[in-house]
Amino acid sequence: MKLLIFGPPGSGKGTYSTRVAAALKIPRIVMSDLLREESKKGSQLGKLIAIYMDKGQFAPDDAAIKLFKERLKKPDVKKGFISDGFPRNVAQAKEFDITNKFDAVIGILAAKEILIEKITARRICSNSQCDGNFNIADIHKTIDGVEYILPPLLPKKKGICDKCGSKLFQRKDDMIEVIGPRLEVFEEQTKPLYDYYEGKVPFIKIYMNRAPEIIVANILEEIKKLKLS
Repeated sequence: MKLLIFGPPGSGKGTYSTRVAAALKIPRIVMSDLLREESKKGSQLGKLIAIYMDKGQFAPDDAAIKLFKERLKKPDVKKGFISDGFPRNVAQAKEFDITNKFDAVIGILAAKEILIEKITARRICSNSQCDGNFNIADIHKTIDGVEYILPPLLPKKKGICDKCGSKLFQRKDDMIEVIGPRLEVFEEQTKPLYDYYEGKVPFIKIYMNRAPEIIVANILEEIKKLKLS
């Protein structure tokens, strides 16, 4: 089962994909993690990636495609995977489609105002080997007819990851001064994926307007209906 989950920054992809992957017992491939890992290596490719990330921009297509293809060579993806963050644009999607096909695509929707609140409230585990992901925002409002009831996802101990005990921090690209460029890049490059995939593969569209456990349950129910495995 090859799944893709995508949506604007702050739409909950990380939380949803982590839980969906665990429920389906398939690995989660996170492009942002692959990019950060390469950046930390200090390689020529990593230095190039760092320049883009510091500006809140996507890495070059060639870099993302190269890292994703290398990740697919690992044996744990033989039974499937859920991709979070790749492809990020239509060019990457077309390149992936040459040799692979997603069995289903999950598109997350949310109002810009909600996204900004969620992004600035996100706190990530400082341990690169841990996927601890928390959010301190408590949102209850209606925008364009959609009611958003989003309780905070707090750690048991303030500032400390529940999973490994490491300190939590706010990523540089989650800070207010970087959010604008990130959302603009999404609108220009990633949003067209909605049109690209609709009609090509089973497409699950869902609003990020309830607690993660509710959204994840809805996603899993829709995947079950597709009878992919």
